[in-house]
Formats: sequence, structure tokens, C-alpha cells
Amino acid sequence: MRGIRNLISLTYGQKLSLVAAIPLVAAVAAIALLVAYESRATAEREIQALEQRLIEAKKAELRNYVTQARNGFAYIYGRASPDDGVAKNLVTQILSAMIYGKDGFFFVYDYDGNNLVSPRQTEFINRNWVGLTDSDGTPVVDEFISLARQGAGWHSFMWQKPSTGEEAQMIAYVVGLQDWRWAVGTGVFIDDIVATVANARAEVEARVQRTFRYIGAIVLAAVLIVFASGMLLNFRERRLADAKLKELTQRVFDAQEEERGRVARELHDGISQILVGVRYALDNARRRLERGDDDGARDPLDKGIDNLGTAITEVRRISRDLRPGVLDDLGLGPAVKALTDDFRERTGIETQFSTVVFRNRLDQDAKIALYRIAQEALTNIERHADATRVTIDLRGHKKGATMRITDNGRGLPREQGAGTGIGLRNMQERIEQLDGSLRILSSRGPRGGTVIEVTLPLSRLLPPQEDATPNRKAGT
Repeated sequence: MRGIRNLISLTYGQKLSLVAAIPLVAAVAAIALLVAYESRATAEREIQALEQRLIEAKKAELRNYVTQARNGFAYIYGRASPDDGVAKNLVTQILSAMIYGKDGFFFVYDYDGNNLVSPRQTEFINRNWVGLTDSDGTPVVDEFISLARQGAGWHSFMWQKPSTGEEAQMIAYVVGLQDWRWAVGTGVFIDDIVATVANARAEVEARVQRTFRYIGAIVLAAVLIVFASGMLLNFRERRLADAKLKELTQRVFDAQEEERGRVARELHDGISQILVGVRYALDNARRRLERGDDDGARDPLDKGIDNLGTAITEVRRISRDLRPGVLDDLGLGPAVKALTDDFRERTGIETQFSTVVFRNRLDQDAKIALYRIAQEALTNIERHADATRVTIDLRGHKKGATMRITDNGRGLPREQGAGTGIGLRNMQERIEQLDGSLRILSSRGPRGGTVIEVTLPLSRLLPPQEDATPNRKAGT
């Protein structure tokens, strides 16, 4: 009771300080929780990105191991018959000798589940392991066989480390030798990645806890200062603080409105205009149908359907322009073929694409550059050339690879030299980054036309693979 009476008997300044301290503590606590949440969320995204990069690096390493292994016995496998026991024995000996690191080795299972090669865990050899699962119930050998039948693939599971006997997560890459019905692969343990991620999360949590302690200390010091200073703030300062808060709030609102306006303009200038046209067409058709004018409703319905198709086409075009999926899935040849087919269907211009089979494969940067150059060239032809025929030829040769784009349009203006236009300058910059060359030949007149010839050096082609599949197209 005495404490309550003392609280009631506080001076006005002390009461005001107390009232100011309570919202301060609450606000700082809320800010601390928000900072902790945002810090954890941001750190988790960074950790996940780090984990993904580390795993992708492991996968690339595994793929290189398998490629080197296949190159090591390709000359035996390529000449052997499906029942050549001598060749199979030689390959198993080669793979058994391919061990690396403390735990790295190659394994081989036939499609019946029998283990043929396991140099670090010899107790697996010559035994059938169909139905084998790890400690989490994940199928192991059955999944190896399934991936091998499909050609190749990745599999993640728990496995015992040969060096320590402890169980850890492994990522394996498996390829299939279809003639021999073999699943050949290797794996790498990612316990180091798991430990790195766990350490990163522990460090984040430690930073958050440390931040909480700092904030608590600051809050405590601030509260003590508030109570010690008393009535240092007057009503005028409070009014100034309120005015500044209102100004800051207004700035926040202005920034929000500006951002919303920018997003609204981007939507309005693109897809939304087409969709509005679709809606008006459908409303018009509905009104005519309500009046019983069935024939009159056909035109707005057709227009609405056409506009909707245009919107769908625009969305697909934007998605394809950002990153064509066929370029990653099938390679440069099929991607350029799809690009020319779409160009022919969209513009009505006769377009032909030709390529030749060659064993050298373009690297990823070269494939992307050639595809973007072809895309830019077709866009320029559609907008400016007035052409009726376009041909694209892609081939490899002893000096590298060449893509030649030819049209029978009106050619480039005489005052516009090669590389002066934005599109041509983009082409030039792309090819210069790859140490290639860009040559443009153009002439005006009824028999004019433009030829764009892009040449990449031999350094941009990967070496021939002994196990390359037949009929592989250029740039795949």
C-alpha cells in the first residue's frame, strides 16, 4: 500500500517520465522481436543459398568423376558386345581401382540388383541388394537401377562412411550402361555441408541472442536516463516530436504510393490493357446475347478470344525471352529451331534453320550468347527489314563454331554502320566477351539483304567425349 501511495504521490514530471518509459520499453521490445525475426529470416535465406551452392558444387564434382570414369573405359565398352565377359571384367577392375579421398569410390549394380563393384565395402560384392533402404526408409539400390534405366540421375540417402563407420548423408550420381544393363555411379558425403550449415545457424542464433542482450542493456540505460532526467522534455518538444513523426509517416506513405504507382504503371502498360480489352469484348457480347442478338455477339466474342490469346502469347513470350527452358533441357540447336518456328508462325516470314552434327559441344556461355544473338537478329528483321525469307545456319568446324543469319530484306541504312544500333551493339558486346567475331554484310536495293555471321573460337567448344551419343546436334 505504501508503494502505491508513493507512486500516486509522484510529481507530474516523474509521472510523465514513467508514462514515457512504458511505451519506450514496449516499442523497443517490439523492435527487438522484429529485428530478431528479420535477422533470422534473412540469415536463413542466405544459409539456404549457401547450402544450395555447396551441394551444386558437390554435384558438379560428382559429374566430373563419372565423366572421367566413363572416358577411362569407353574404348572397352564401345567395342564390347552385351555378353562380353572379358570386357566386363576389365571395366570392373578399372572402376575398382578408382578410389579417391577418404571415402570416395565407384559402385556398380546390374539391373537385377547384384553388386559388381564396391572397393571400399567389399562385403557388398556378388550379393543381391534389391529392396535395400537406408535408416530413413529411402530406397537405395532400387533407385540406382531406376535412374540408370532412365539414363542418369541424382539420388540422396543415408549411408555408412567407409572411413569411420558412421552414417551420414550421401549424394550419388548414377549413369546407365544400357548394353550391359549396369548402373554405374559414385557418391560424396555431405556431412561437411550439414556441419557448415549447422554452424552458420548456430552463429546466427548467437548473434540474435547477443543483439537481444545489447538491446536490453540499451533499454535499461534509456529507462534509467528517463527517470533520472525527469522533466527535461516540455510540451513544445513533444509537439515538435509529433510533427516530425507525422512528417516521417507522410514520407513513408509517399514512398509507398510512389512504389504502388510504379507497379501499377508497369501492369497497366502491359498485360492489363489486353485483359481490359477482353473484358469489354465479353461485356459487349453478353449485352448482345441478352438482347437476343446471337449473331451480333459472335464478333465481340471472337475479338475477346483473340485478345485473350494475345495475352497468353505475351506471357509466354516474356517467360521465354527471360530464359528459354529448351536451351537448358535440349541445347542450342533445338532452342534456335524452336525460336525460328515461333518466328515463322508469328510473322509469316519464311524461316529455315539448318545445322550439322559435330561432336564438339559449346560451353554454356557460348550457347546463351548465340541464342540471344539469334533472338536479337530475328527481332530486328521483324521490325525493320521487310524481309520475306530468313535462313539460320549453325555449324562447327576446325576453327570453332559459326552461326550465319541471312535475310532478303532492305538492308541496313548507309548512315548506320555495324554496331551503331542498340541491337547490333548488344550483339557485338556479347560476342566480344567470348573472344569471338561478328561480321555484318548489308546492301540496299531490290536485291539487298543482310548477313550476320558470328564466329566463336575453338576454345569455346568442349573437347569431344568418347561416350557422346550419336546424332547429337551442334551446341547441345
